[in-house]
Amino acid sequence: MEPNFEFERAAYAQGFHRVAGVDEVGRGPLAGPVTAAAVVLDPACIPDGLNDSKQLSIKTREFLAEQLMAHAAVSVAHASVEEIEQHNILQASHIAMRRALAGLPDAPDYVLIDGSMEPHGLNMRALPVPKGDTRCLSISAASIVAKIARDKLMVDLAQQHPGYGWETNMGYGSKSHISALQNLGPTPHHRRTFKPVHNILYQDKNVKS
Repeated sequence: MEPNFEFERAAYAQGFHRVAGVDEVGRGPLAGPVTAAAVVLDPACIPDGLNDSKQLSIKTREFLAEQLMAHAAVSVAHASVEEIEQHNILQASHIAMRRALAGLPDAPDYVLIDGSMEPHGLNMRALPVPKGDTRCLSISAASIVAKIARDKLMVDLAQQHPGYGWETNMGYGSKSHISALQNLGPTPHHRRTFKPVHNILYQDKNVKS
């Protein structure tokens, strides 16, 4: 099943004027922020091929992201490692989503959210859409933009902190990343509340004590 425009069309039929899709990427990695994107598609100019970003090649994602930047209203926002550690990853994801929505050039009046939960504090009507990145074009668009933005950020961080392979694993807990974490120790961009990082820190403290 490919995503379609039915959720947006239903919102417009109810009288809403600016319908945004929002999605996040980066809940699972051991390092880096969680990133969200909000996208308001132009119904008259929707790029062909939108889908869940995980189902697309890098080249296709990059092409579609360029098309979205040219023909849609787009906003990207992050929640930092410190915020992830302070609030937990779910709440940090919602912080990033709220920031992405607030960053749109014109405020939407309706938002379609990937997942089953509505972030607290939204000042607009919202509809959570489970597996929305495979069902709803606006959410698919947001998933692509968020993925491209976070991957670029992790490639940049990889240059500042070589050895962890972030340019290819994007901060996820690959074998090579875990090995580097054990050998080099954590960076300021590692999520210390996540179990693999926490365990390494705890082991180091035990060894030193």
